[in-house]
Amino acid sequence: MKFNGLNLFKTYKKQWLSKDLIAGLSVAAIAMPVGIAYAGIAGLPLQTGLYSCILPMIIYALFGSSRQLIVGPDSATCILVAAAISPLAAAGSDSYVSLSIMLALMTGILSIVFAVFRLDFIANFLSKPILNGYLNGLAISIIVGQFGKVFGFDLKPQGIFRMLYEFISKIPDTHLTTFAFGLTVFILLRVFKKFLPVLPAPFLFVAAGIIIVYLFDLGKSGMSLVGSIPSGFPSIGIPAFDLSETGDLFVKSLGIVLISYCSFMLTNKSFAAKNGYQINANQDLYALGFANISSGLSQGFVISGADSRTAVADNAGGKSQMTSIIASLIIVMVLLFFTETLKYLPVAILGAIVISASIGLFNFEYLKNLYLVSRPEFYLAVITSLCVLTIGVLPAVIFAVCLSLLVLLARASKPHDAILGRSVDKNTYIDIQEDSGVKSIPGLLIYRFDAQLLFFNADYFRERINHYINKSEDKIDCLIIDAETIVLTDITGAEILSELISGLNNRGITVFIARSKFKFNSMIHKTGIDKKAKVFRTVHEAADHYLETVKNNS
Repeated sequence: MKFNGLNLFKTYKKQWLSKDLIAGLSVAAIAMPVGIAYAGIAGLPLQTGLYSCILPMIIYALFGSSRQLIVGPDSATCILVAAAISPLAAAGSDSYVSLSIMLALMTGILSIVFAVFRLDFIANFLSKPILNGYLNGLAISIIVGQFGKVFGFDLKPQGIFRMLYEFISKIPDTHLTTFAFGLTVFILLRVFKKFLPVLPAPFLFVAAGIIIVYLFDLGKSGMSLVGSIPSGFPSIGIPAFDLSETGDLFVKSLGIVLISYCSFMLTNKSFAAKNGYQINANQDLYALGFANISSGLSQGFVISGADSRTAVADNAGGKSQMTSIIASLIIVMVLLFFTETLKYLPVAILGAIVISASIGLFNFEYLKNLYLVSRPEFYLAVITSLCVLTIGVLPAVIFAVCLSLLVLLARASKPHDAILGRSVDKNTYIDIQEDSGVKSIPGLLIYRFDAQLLFFNADYFRERINHYINKSEDKIDCLIIDAETIVLTDITGAEILSELISGLNNRGITVFIARSKFKFNSMIHKTGIDKKAKVFRTVHEAADHYLETVKNNS
């Protein structure tokens, strides 16, 4: 782990300050309305969305390896927070807030533990098709949950289909002024995103909405407003909590770490690649952990990489992590001096901001390409989306990961294999399916197994060799196992290989092993397999030996 902040201040260039200042202002302008809106998704007091922006941005700037990444409240993590805590306490209650703080602290601690043991690879188990399906399902859940805010009535947080039913039944109760506000802001957000993406559109519409509500006193018309937000910097500390609930929170925080880190790294890697530098994945896992702990200690909730705010920082020309530090200081100034104006903010505008942001989670183009390229992974993405919509976010993640592992094991248990033949020039041995000019040598079977030889595929390895020997038109005198792709084997694989060689020898078939790598070679030596089957450096040498000795002696 490194303290990158020291290097930031040592190497910082004066000419970067103006660009970082502009980028910081732009990020703060987006982060404030989005943070308030996302706190609503999480079922928390709106000011916690601002608290979750301040210290986490500073901490990541000091410990993270990315120069562009902005951390903060994220739609995916907010709904994960709500899914984790809502069964334990009423949304918005003191107990609910305390549990969200504990969840942030646990998520941060687990991230650091994962980093200490270099477990950042665990995020790789969430494949891109699973993430696509997860985000698509999540986007639908978030959008439906915001319909009530835009239409001016309450929707109970419940299953997606029951919520849709309730929404349809309440359409006659639509508050027209609220709906006009929400729809107008949503349309303008989409227009600005397409034609004026550099402008901080959410901030502009929040400011405009506050001014309009204040001038025309629209609060009296029945329009729902944010109301008072406490001013001042949040207190630092750990709230009182029930120890009996920590076990359940711990299990749920494991899923949150997996999702938030994976989402975090997708954003992180894409912007690092765009700006031509490398990031340190393990270092950033530490940074994410420290940022979540700082969020919890300052009464915030779980945070992750914020792709929209990172894009704003990048488009505004931000040069370094100083962008995050400047943005967090601006938010502190707002909390100290300008919270009074936020009470006039229409809730419909927040709903429109969340819906617009959630549309960005959809990636139907990727899903379309997945359908054309890999149907099994396409179905995996669709199943993940359906699980998010039916059984819930966290269970869907666990189910999708388990399903992905089962698919992986199914493929690994029956990997690709090949029969090799000699090329026309007699210098190389390649798959006979790849070149019609390649011919097998009569009496010789050269077999390649394109995977590790382990307990779950060793029987398949034996079955395939016996299958090729039995179906051969010529009587097989010799088997050459091309072990180039068998990097290692376990004891089960070695035992089955030994049994196979013994069985073939009893049938009068000589077995050679060629191109064995260090670990595999070490195992066949320890188990005595090299006494049953001669080992050669290359397939060419093994084949020549067969032609010169075995074939001539038969």
